[in-house]
Order: sequence, then C-alpha cells, then structure tokens
Amino acid sequence: MARFSLARSRIGRGTFAVLAGLVLLGGTASAVPKPPSQPVIGQPDRDFRGCARIEDSLKPLNDWPKVKSQVEKNPRDERRIAQILAGMTLAEKIGQMTQPEIAAITPDEVKQYAIGSVLNGGGSWPGKDKHATQASWLAAADAYWQASVSTRTKIPVIWGIDAVHGNNNVYGATVFPHNIGLGAAHDPCLVRDIAGATARQIRATGQDWAFSPTLAVVRDDRWGRTYEGFSEDPRITRAYGYEAINGLQDGATRRIGEDGVIATAKHFIGDGGTAKGQDQGVNPSTEAEMINIHGQGYYGALAAGTQTVMVSFNSWTNAEAGINEGKLHGSDKALNQILKSKMGFDGLVVSDWNGIGQVTGCTNASCPQAINAGIDVIMVPNDWKAFITNTTAQVQSGQIPLARIDDAVTRILRVKLRAGLFDAPKPSAREHADSAAALQDRRLARDAVRDSQVLLKNNNKVLPLSPRAKVLVVGKSADSLQNQTGGWTLTWQGTGNTNADFPNGTTILGGLREALGAANVTFDEKGTADPKGFDAVIAVIGETPYAEGNGDLTRKTLEAAKLYPEDVAVLDKVSGKGTPVVTVYVGGRPLYLNKEINRSDAFVAAWLPGTEGAGVADKLVRGWNNRGGYTGTLPYSWPKGACQTPLNAGTAGYDPLFPLGYGLRDWQNKPIGKLDETSFDGTNCSSPGGGGNATEDLELFNRQDIAPYKGFIGSAENWGGTEIGPDGTASHAEISVVQSDVNVQQDGLKATWTGTGPAQIYLQNTGGPTDLRGYPNADGALEFDTIVHAAPANRTVLSVHCVYPCFTEVNATKLFTDLAGAGKSTVKIPLACFANGMDFENVNTPFLVYTDGAFSASFANVRWVPKGAKDPDAKSCSDLT
Repeated sequence: MARFSLARSRIGRGTFAVLAGLVLLGGTASAVPKPPSQPVIGQPDRDFRGCARIEDSLKPLNDWPKVKSQVEKNPRDERRIAQILAGMTLAEKIGQMTQPEIAAITPDEVKQYAIGSVLNGGGSWPGKDKHATQASWLAAADAYWQASVSTRTKIPVIWGIDAVHGNNNVYGATVFPHNIGLGAAHDPCLVRDIAGATARQIRATGQDWAFSPTLAVVRDDRWGRTYEGFSEDPRITRAYGYEAINGLQDGATRRIGEDGVIATAKHFIGDGGTAKGQDQGVNPSTEAEMINIHGQGYYGALAAGTQTVMVSFNSWTNAEAGINEGKLHGSDKALNQILKSKMGFDGLVVSDWNGIGQVTGCTNASCPQAINAGIDVIMVPNDWKAFITNTTAQVQSGQIPLARIDDAVTRILRVKLRAGLFDAPKPSAREHADSAAALQDRRLARDAVRDSQVLLKNNNKVLPLSPRAKVLVVGKSADSLQNQTGGWTLTWQGTGNTNADFPNGTTILGGLREALGAANVTFDEKGTADPKGFDAVIAVIGETPYAEGNGDLTRKTLEAAKLYPEDVAVLDKVSGKGTPVVTVYVGGRPLYLNKEINRSDAFVAAWLPGTEGAGVADKLVRGWNNRGGYTGTLPYSWPKGACQTPLNAGTAGYDPLFPLGYGLRDWQNKPIGKLDETSFDGTNCSSPGGGGNATEDLELFNRQDIAPYKGFIGSAENWGGTEIGPDGTASHAEISVVQSDVNVQQDGLKATWTGTGPAQIYLQNTGGPTDLRGYPNADGALEFDTIVHAAPANRTVLSVHCVYPCFTEVNATKLFTDLAGAGKSTVKIPLACFANGMDFENVNTPFLVYTDGAFSASFANVRWVPKGAKDPDAKSCSDLT
C-alpha cells in the first residue's frame, strides 16, 4: 500500500536568493575553487520530513557528474539477463526495442513481432473512446500482456502513458495541478505524494510506465511547455526530480513495489533552453550551462534511480563553443558519452514520438544514427513494421553493430526485471487494478491547489473574503474545467473537452458556491451584470488549453491583452464601479498582465489547478480551508513588459515586475500603484513593419493556425471559404482536409482534391490585408514542408493574394509531381516569383494551393522566411511557369 505520509509543512517562504553559486549566473569558473575532475553526486540532503531539501545554492560543476543511483545493479539479475539475451534471435531483440502506438498495433501483432513495449499518446484511448472505462483500459492491457507472454521468450510487454499530472488520459481520474503550480508550492514532499498517487492511478488502468516527470529548467516563457517545468530555478528542479521519481517508483532501491510504476526523466537535455522558447528548437547553451542549469533535474532523478530517460526533440548547437550536436536523438555525445558513460545511467533510453525522423538523413522508420547514439527503445507510433525491416537490414549490413543491439536489450530487460514484471500477474490482477478509488485522490489534489497559488496583489486587504460575502463571478475560466486542467488532459492539446468530461471535478465557480453558498454567488461570464450591491467581483481569466508546439509564443509577445482580449473587456465592465475586483489568473506561464492587474484590487496566480477548483475558492474565502493564508511563491519571474523575455533570476539586467520567489500572504497589505500599460506596436518583439527588411520568419501555420491567419478550403460549394476546424478537418465534395504527420505528431494538414471540380486550400487574414513588403525586400521565400501523397492530375498553382482579384500565382504542377512518393520535402519559393501584379503592402492570403484535378498532399510549417530565396535549394522562378 501507499508508503508515504501526506503530512507536510511549509519551507523556504518569501523572496529567496537563488542560483548564486552557478557558473553561468554567479560569476565565472575562475571565481570559485575548481571542483574535482569528475564530481560525484549521490543522495540529496533531507529536510526534517525526510524529503529532498531544496538547497540554498548549488555548487558549480566543471564536468558532468557521476551520479550514484539508489537502485544498484543486482548480480543475479545480470546473470539472468545474459541468459535470456543469449537465447534471443535478432528479430526478438529488435522487437524489444520497438514501441508502437496502441491505435496502430493489435495484440496478435505484439505476439508476432515480439514487441517489447507499446504506448498511447495524448488523446488515444482503448477503442478510441474518450470515456473508456477502467475495465476497458484493463482489458486492453491484459490483451497486450497475454500476447507478449505467449511468445517464445515470454518477455512481458510494458505500456507507457503520458501521465504528467495524474493519469490525465483517463476519464474520471483526479487531475493534479501542472508542474508550474507545484513549483510555486516549494514543497518536495508534495511532489512525492502526487507522484505516488499518479502511480496508483496508472496501475488502476493497467499501465506500467509513466512518461514523466518533465525536468526542463525553463529559460524563456514563450515556450508552450513552460507549465510542464517546475521552475526557472534549477535548485527546485533538482529536488523535485528526486522526489518525483521516488514517488512514481515507490521509493525503489531494488524492485519497484506494488504501488509504483516505471518513471521517465525527460527530456534529455535542454528542452527548456531553446532560443526564443521555440519547441523542438535549438538550445545554444555552452556545455557549462548544460551541466549547471539544464542537467540539475537529472542529477536528482538519477540519484533516485529513474529507470528510463526520454530524449529531447531539441538540438544542441553553439558554434562559438564548438558544439554542433544537432538533434539530440542522434547525439552520441549527449546519450552515450554524457548520460550513459559520465553520469553512469544503466537504465533504458527511449526516444520521443517519431523523434528519430528529425535526425539528419533519417526518417521515422529508419535511423541507425539514433540507435548507435544510444537510444534503446524507439518510439515509432505508426511506421513500426518498416522500422523493424530497416533496422534488421542495418544490423545485418553492419551499420548498427550487434553489440549495440545487445546493449539496448540488456537495458530493457534490466528495467523489466527491476519493475518486477517477470513475476507479476496480468495487469488486471495487480495491486490497485480492481480499485476505482485508486483513480481518485481529490483530497491530495485540493491540498495541492491550495498550496500552489500565489497572491501578487492585495490592495486594502480585499482578501480573504468573508464567508458570508455576496459575489459576482465573471470570466471565461470560472466555470471551465477544460481551462483549469490545460493541455495533456484527456486530449493531447487539452482542447475539445467540456465540464461533462470531468465527472469528478469541481470548477472554481463550483468551489465558490460551496464556500459561500449558491445563493450568494451570481455567475455572469461576460460581466454584463451591474456589480453594485455585491461585496466583490471575482474575475477568473487567463489562457486556454495548449500543449507542445501549439502553445509557443515565439512569433508573438507576452502581452495577454493581445492574446486574450476578452479578459480585458470583461474587467473593463466590472472594475472602477465601487465594488472590489479580485482576479484569478488561470494559465501556464507568467504573462504581461499589467492591464489586468491594474483593473484588479487583488490578483492571484492559480496556474493550471486541475480538477479541484474548490482549492482556489478555499484561499479566496476566510475559513478553516484557508489555514495559513496564501503560501505559494513565484516559480518563474514575472515580466513588466510585453517583450521582457528571457527573464531569469541572477542574469544581467534582471528587472522583473515580481521576482522569482515573490508572494504575498493574504493578510499583507502591500499596495501596488498603477502599472505601465504600454503595448508593443507589432505582432512580435523583433519583426519590423512597413518597408524595412524583415528579420524574423512570418509563421502562417505551425501545427495550428498562427493568428491572425486562419486555414480555409474553398470550392463551388462555398467559395467564401469553410474554416478548417481546430481538429484540423474540413470537407467539401471537391476537397477534404484532415490532420497528418509531416515532421511531428499532427503538425500537418492533408488536403485531398477529388477531381470533381476546382478547389483550394488557403491561409488568410480575415481581419484585412497586412503590409508584408519587408519579406520580398529581404529576399524572402514562401516555405513549407510537404509530403505529396498523389501527384496532381491537372494544372496546380501556388498563389498569393492581395485581396482578390488582386493576386499572383506560379505553376506548381511539375513541382508537386516531382515530389510524389519522395517522402517529406521542404519547398522554398522566392517571393520575387510572385512580384508580377502583386501588392505586397496589402497581403491578406499569403498561401493558397488551387487545382481542378485529383491531387493529395500534406502541408506543414508554412511560413515566409527572410533570405530564404538565397538558399541553395530555393526554387528558380523559371521552373514555375
């Protein structure tokens, strides 16, 4: 049963000095005594509760440390592994290394190919049923397990799942606050307890392996995965990394117990440090910065004995420092030399979703470089059969040494033994599998929500409210469990959910009704009601759900008023009317919210609290649930300007609105005067307007529409345009669109023309034309990634419009015909090719594909790129006539 007490106490309150000892942030390496040639890191110091202590400072390291794991090698296991390995065929070994997605593999195929593991991605459920029951999950787990133990080797399969804040793919499960909120709680014991509860939830549905925790030390809050990181402070990430692994793996020192599952430290390494916060982008860190900032979470996780490490999508390149590792999925330095050799990791390394396909020269189904670099389990969701065929040929030809295959399988078997899977019964017969109660831990979740909130403003001691207060509740997130839970919740992006999808959840509005009585709470989402006569207005505003890629603000500012103008509109309606306004911000990162804070008498950052919205109400209202008042402190620095990013404590010129570690208690009266409300005059922080030369890419579509552009299809059925929905689908008789994979999961739009009439797919700014002269002035190109599934039957054009009938086009028939069957390609067409008849000062449709014959192609990462026309692989205008 659960071995961890839920008793916790608060530590480390107030603004705290951080990072003072780091090489990067606190001087130079010459300013501190030189550490030993290779430092050794073992178990962390503990606090009085027995949890890892958040250190006052971290000693600078001049090399990657050797990390002593609390899970040590067992000679008996190693002998058993060697015996099993000696009897395996090459096909069985490669099967162990292959990880398909459950929607793409049957139990019979698991048996036929001796598959070692399966996964379900975000938004994937048994039978494609979003409301799949616990019994359905267990039945699927039993089927895969039975298939695996029916093979000649009888090696049990393991099932991995993205359980990143509870078992968040499962209908009815308690969903805990995202990591950013846990970072605000400043409590490693809380992290341990939530990880333990998550492990029991996973066992309740039959999985063995959690793809968590994320150990990113986030340096630029424009990153769409900021909320998955605990903090910008590596001290917090290191202590939390230790306790998250301890909780998930049941405190294992030899075998993972009946309350635990296999944990994953991810994403190795530097995913939180990419330039401009671009997901899957380039981390330009020096090696010292990687060691002393981005490595810290892994030191904690490896010391706790994490059994798996997931590779990051990002690249690691710093030409000045002589670093050119490129995509880390193909980096021998990062995986073999650093992680496995220097740090001493003896578990398995798993790739991310089709991550091998991003390595230069590789595809989703073939990448000897990634395997040779040290990846042991390859996540190939759909192309797994081709991967097995290709990898077998590459071993037989000597491209992949058999010794590397044997090492990978040795690590896989080691992890399975340590997880106790060789001796375990079928998933439905294991601990917690027959318990619906194991999916629920509402008490712990509500406690976590209370502890994770940060009070930023409390003029005139508005908070806490009287338990007899009469309140008007406004704002889009007051009664929205979808907004409360955010990304990675039931669906991949966290979108498409309703309150009905969370039968055991409570909204913030519901919590207020519980705390104040339903009769004292009036809800008016748009703020049209007169606030007069109420004791307070509670406005619940903030971000709407997003996950990897879709949440990036790389081409935008941090200004919330531009991202979510409806929030300022509702605050304008209720503020300044004589009734105090308490604003609760629900979101995954700090944003420039000066306008919103100015319109509020009190302001609370509630982050993404999960399914227990009542925990937010607990802190707003005086009562026994408000014991101790607000105790959370900022895990990330809060910007005072729309373009103030990156913003990290200890760096030069650090000047936040609220510093890392800031947080008021609710009895504090620390008035905040009116803040500057200056908006950045532009769409992002670095692109010029008018006739200058553009320097930043203009993204039009990157996994999703990039505002102000939206995707449409048009045909005789509706030449006015049918918008492509958030699910990436639209359909006419002449053309249909669905989501597709081009570079990464669901990043493309697959358009299929039926040949029954003319039709087009296009990206358009419906708000009107934009001055884009800076792009042709800068030798720009229209660029996009594409897979041509079927060559065009008739003439096909690429077009740019300056409000129809002002437009120009190029003939792309031969272009697409030549690309048919070639796999993924990047097309670069100089904007100069569109100059004839084009008014670049008034562009409203910067991308359009039109044909009247049968044709099928996927389009992804559509953008205008300065200097793209100068690239050697850019097309010639003469080829497009």
